[in-house]
Amino acid sequence: MITYEYPFNERIRTLLRLEDLFEKTAYFAQLDGALEHHTALLALFEILEVASRADLKMDLIQELERQRQTLLAFRNNPEISEEALSGALYEIEQSSAALLAMHGKIGQYLRDNDWLMSIKSRAAIPGGVCEFDLPSYHWWLHRSTETRRQVLSEWTAPMLPLIDAAAIVLRLLRSSGRPKAHTAVNGQFQLNLSGSSAQMVRVTVDTEEQAIPEVSANKYFLNIRFTKPPAGEIKARGCERDVDFELTFCNL
Repeated sequence: MITYEYPFNERIRTLLRLEDLFEKTAYFAQLDGALEHHTALLALFEILEVASRADLKMDLIQELERQRQTLLAFRNNPEISEEALSGALYEIEQSSAALLAMHGKIGQYLRDNDWLMSIKSRAAIPGGVCEFDLPSYHWWLHRSTETRRQVLSEWTAPMLPLIDAAAIVLRLLRSSGRPKAHTAVNGQFQLNLSGSSAQMVRVTVDTEEQAIPEVSANKYFLNIRFTKPPAGEIKARGCERDVDFELTFCNL
């Protein structure tokens, strides 16, 4: 099954982007090659841009506190595992404490590194990080694998509380909904939301299904148009057959 997620507000979009970029950074950093470590560094630069929202840290702290209060209401509920509840509360409290311990603007320690910022500015230019443009970076890429990996870890570590908090919020968001089966007749599906307060919708399609959902929504209507996978066409073509899928509305 393939799941496509469509966020309804900018805060959730930001968290999803951070999650994707941290996954790429972690994946390429644990590999051995200089090119993989270059890719990890580029993803780290993108994290710096996405995380530059001044209110992101406070948004996460407030959301974690709101979830903590919600979970506290389940104390002494015989239908809820006290062990699982305590574990969830501990995780939230630890994440909140780590966020509060982050001082100053997110990623400022990277911005204060003139050498890294010179690489970041050149990376925005196609082919701008060749050895004749940045000989010192070329030298760094020729250091040992362990040296590069250690430095990448040091550059990433101060922002780990951010992704840990984002991961908790996104996990709670994803688990808040229940999937329902639907069929897009002739590849088209519309649903009246009646002012729903959902923060994200998830569309799950069978892996073998040759259909890709294009989602558009506002507070009143959800529209899903299924298109055929690209096969050399300049413009995507809509499906002209029924498509079965699951729809999940998520809200914290």
